[in-house]
Amino acid sequence: MPDTLHKDRGTFVAALNAVLKKADIKLRAPIRKAILTALSERDETASICRDRRGLPEPDPKLRDTERVPLPDGADPVDEVGIPASAQDFFDREVKPHAPDAWINTSKRDARDGRVGLVGYEINFNRYFYRFKPPRPLGEIQADIRRIEGEMVAMLREVAGGT
Repeated sequence: MPDTLHKDRGTFVAALNAVLKKADIKLRAPIRKAILTALSERDETASICRDRRGLPEPDPKLRDTERVPLPDGADPVDEVGIPASAQDFFDREVKPHAPDAWINTSKRDARDGRVGLVGYEINFNRYFYRFKPPRPLGEIQADIRRIEGEMVAMLREVAGGT
């Protein structure tokens, strides 16, 4: 293959297919995927990778979740099943910082069938953690020296006292 830098997966796949056809090489899908993975790297300046339907493919390295506070009362749902409070939260807190982000509507709660998983999270560190300052450095160094001495004594014992 030529030393051309491709910033679009589609053009790279087309060039790869042309080289493979010219060499009369047929690859199965797993081998083709392994080649694409080995010869590609993540590049913020490259074109967005799209699936067969032309939709942007999610980047697993950018995947993130948000904890959306539960609403106080009945929360209206849009036609896709996204609660209004979740959509408001997304528009207000996420979209300004990640304009190409979207809500994954395939994740639905088994109980209500709405978008998103409903549950509770108790952050134990937030509510129960009590800071204890570390011991003075001199104490820690003295412990390390004591343990080193014990280790040397054990090694001498094992080695026959030499």
